[in-house]
Amino acid sequence: MSELTEIVDNLENRISKLLHKYENLKQLNASLQEELTSVKEENKALTDELGAKDGQIHTLKAANAMLGSKDYKRETKLRINSLIREIDHCIVQLSE
Repeated sequence: MSELTEIVDNLENRISKLLHKYENLKQLNASLQEELTSVKEENKALTDELGAKDGQIHTLKAANAMLGSKDYKRETKLRINSLIREIDHCIVQLSE
């Protein structure tokens, strides 16, 4: 009978330890989920900011190209040609 009691006590101890580990892991999981949500939000904000900055860079390059900057001489010519094509297209549509 003594062996049976020891086995039951041993099982109770193991179950208690497992339940304790389970609760700790559950808390850790909740903490990590919160951190993940926070990091995802930060990532989205940074991605949005990066997109806005890319748009600003594109706008600044276009402005430099329109102003005839020496660094963007090729882009300026391409942009002027593109604008001329757009104007020609508009003229054709108006004359129809």
